[in-house]
Amino acid sequence: MMSMSSAVPQYQLFVGIDISAKTAAVAWLSPGKKVTAAFTVEQIYPGFAQLRDKLVATGHQPAEVLVVMEATGCYWVGMVTTLVAFGFRVSVVNPAQAHYFAKALLKRSKTDAIDAQTLAKLASLLNPELWVPPPAVYHQLQQRLTQREGLISVRTQLRNQLHALQHHPVVIEAVQSRLETLINTLNKQVEQIESEMVEVLTTNEEWQTSAQLLQTIKGIGLITTVSLLVTTLNFTTSKTVESLTAYAGLAPTLYQSGSSVWHKPAIGHTGKARLRAALYLATLSAAQSNPMIKAFYDRLREAGKPMKVARCAAARKLLHLAWAVVKKGQPFDPDYGKEPQPT
Repeated sequence: MMSMSSAVPQYQLFVGIDISAKTAAVAWLSPGKKVTAAFTVEQIYPGFAQLRDKLVATGHQPAEVLVVMEATGCYWVGMVTTLVAFGFRVSVVNPAQAHYFAKALLKRSKTDAIDAQTLAKLASLLNPELWVPPPAVYHQLQQRLTQREGLISVRTQLRNQLHALQHHPVVIEAVQSRLETLINTLNKQVEQIESEMVEVLTTNEEWQTSAQLLQTIKGIGLITTVSLLVTTLNFTTSKTVESLTAYAGLAPTLYQSGSSVWHKPAIGHTGKARLRAALYLATLSAAQSNPMIKAFYDRLREAGKPMKVARCAAARKLLHLAWAVVKKGQPFDPDYGKEPQPT
């Protein structure tokens, strides 16, 4: 999620914050000194203001203070947004990075206070890249995308209930009618959300251009497009397509040591699950309608690759195509790279 800064700023105070739903544990250290004992603030604005006052009381300007926290669910958003508004430098790291950093320090116990102290040490040693607030279009799309997923989930449950009901020997008309009404209502709400997504994209020229380019790739529709744009912040979260592939959790990982430990490369369960799922589902269509993806998928299946392995490879190729059209600013060309046919 984050990368090391090429030019490391000179911070005078390093702060670690362990986030939970209602409170946050805070610890800090200055260069060459030991980390402080942790204290707790509430996860509301008065708590954020209290933290600001304590940090300013150390004698350092907000721009001289680096705050590091983990991307824990949605609980970190209020804290990081407020601290950035106060002028502090804030980095939001992948929880896996913090976890393995703690293991490298041989931390065996885990408490909120210990985690805050560990994050303060991580800040001082690694200087992770600063968090940049996403544009307004991100929030507009992300919340609609999440709501749509919730409605789809509820609709699936209701459809299953209706299917089961219709297999009863006696079907109560009022019960069936309510289920059908609820399903129809959800259908209309899903359609409304999708229409709103199209309208939201028109509010940001860069995102709208990327969306138009992505949808020139057969197999990538509106929802996959929005998922790609939201989870990658319009392809700005990664500097290379290889790092983006890893970010999506579609890069096979190796597990090998000497001659006795060896496992086949596998994608595992790391990376951005929403992005990986969106691409995987997109291959269901792309493997039928997109000549490039279809040929690639069919070749893998003919070579004996299991269906899931072939689909994950196709999803990875689809992500590479998406990266290419957005970064080059050119629509998808299904004949790209082909030798011209003799006339």
